[in-house]
Amino acid sequence: MTSGIQALLAFTPILFSAIFLVGFRWPARKAMPLVFILSAAIALILWQVPFTYIAASIIEGLFITFNILYIIFGAILLLNTLKHSGGIAAIRAGFSRISEDRRVQVIIIAWLFGSFIEGASGFGTPAAIASPLLVALGFPALAAVMIGMMIQSTPVTFGAVGTPILIGAKGGLENPQLLAQLAGQGQTLEGYLRIIASEAAILHGITGTLIPLFMIMMMTRFFGQNKSWREGLSIAPFAIFGGLAFTIPYTLTGIFLGPEFPSLLGALIGLAIVTFAAQKRFLLPKDKWEFAPTNKWPEEWFGRIEIKLDTLADKKMSVFTAWVPYILVTLFLVLTRLPHLSLGRILKSVELKWVNIFSTNIAGSSQILYLPGTLLILVVAITFFLHQMKRNELKAAILESSKILFGAGFVLLFTVPMVRIYINSSVNGSGLSSMPIAMAQWVAESVGKIWPLFAPSIGALGAFIAGSNTVSNLMFALFQHSIAEKLMISGTMVVALQAVGAAAGNMIAIHNVVAASATVGLLGREGDTLRMTVIPTLYYVLVVGILGLVWIYAI
Repeated sequence: MTSGIQALLAFTPILFSAIFLVGFRWPARKAMPLVFILSAAIALILWQVPFTYIAASIIEGLFITFNILYIIFGAILLLNTLKHSGGIAAIRAGFSRISEDRRVQVIIIAWLFGSFIEGASGFGTPAAIASPLLVALGFPALAAVMIGMMIQSTPVTFGAVGTPILIGAKGGLENPQLLAQLAGQGQTLEGYLRIIASEAAILHGITGTLIPLFMIMMMTRFFGQNKSWREGLSIAPFAIFGGLAFTIPYTLTGIFLGPEFPSLLGALIGLAIVTFAAQKRFLLPKDKWEFAPTNKWPEEWFGRIEIKLDTLADKKMSVFTAWVPYILVTLFLVLTRLPHLSLGRILKSVELKWVNIFSTNIAGSSQILYLPGTLLILVVAITFFLHQMKRNELKAAILESSKILFGAGFVLLFTVPMVRIYINSSVNGSGLSSMPIAMAQWVAESVGKIWPLFAPSIGALGAFIAGSNTVSNLMFALFQHSIAEKLMISGTMVVALQAVGAAAGNMIAIHNVVAASATVGLLGREGDTLRMTVIPTLYYVLVVGILGLVWIYAI
């Protein structure tokens, strides 16, 4: 079997998922079971993956599905709790006092607050938190999901306190041959990772500065009354200022402090600067942008979660009190993710785990206390007392949140196991590389010395499949490094291109779209979201690829 045929066969399920979701506009609940069956059949028959490995991959996927659903439930529950406590009404009023312009709200809530959550937690949490918050503030559900997915770009490489680099790239590169090679050069793997992190930070810093402007232009084009890109451009000075307020401290942190804190510090500094600037109307245009009245919205913009703030007129609280739950979420995420503190290690010690599933080397696990879902539920309990809620209000929030899980759970039951089959297909009787590697190898053989242009796309492909920058780096970091060695170009830069592309790929990762859609009651419109988020994804991988070519061959 030629490498081209291998790549085509491996790509077939991805192609069909795109056709079903984007082309035919099928809901994911209809498309993904078929794609799962196709993936399993190709792995079983053509790759000759043992049936026990297929079954073990499914069990592993179910563990991951539980983890995702647990995070979704916690995010929705916190939102609904704040809805019934009156917190969301106060938050909305607070943002109106800073700026009623939806474009400014996108920069502050999605770009900066969302990036901070990504830096603290990762794993799709920012979209799960920011998307329903945007809906609560009056954004169409479909717009909120699109914007929530675009958060998962620039901050992702350094999300979860640097996990994609410290776990993903390190785990992907850690092999005896490379370690010996580095030792011979007087280097350590940790030092090598610091170089990768600094180069990734520079690539992100250049490319990501325009993402808040991109978010706004996408919003005004697809959800504005005039369907205009220009209405987004009218706030370009402030949007670029908002981008730089994050990317400058982000890049400097990546260069000088390493991979743990770029997204955290960049977002924290950016929030302080941009909020102050917005209050002073610095660089803001004279015009104000707003959505059309809700009675003019198309039906497909609405989710099944409705938040009627006008019914909470008797609920009065300060903006600070309303924000305390989100402040606590951020604080708890940071405290449990900082590697120098023992709290995260203690929480991780409580683990539900199944090792050597069906006598394979595959394991499934859930660190229930460490998951963001537990922290979100803890904050809900604190909010109950802090906001002086009644029991029937909390009960209503729990019931409303539980209903949302069933649709997302059904889709993810097929999507995540399909991903694990892909990744675990390296164990097979055919002698073929794993399905993701087969696709990447064919691209590498076809493009030769201009590989840096395509390296980010391979990272994005891995994230599209796995829904994770970390897993994409685990799959492809060593592969990317090996190609760099063959071409005699910078290995650190090519792995950095991989890491940055994998971050961009999160914007089109199917199970991330499903998870974000579930938080706003928008299951069934995943194809609509993907059709929009593929635009910034293509921008990201193309610009980063060009930067990589210039860096390697010109600089």
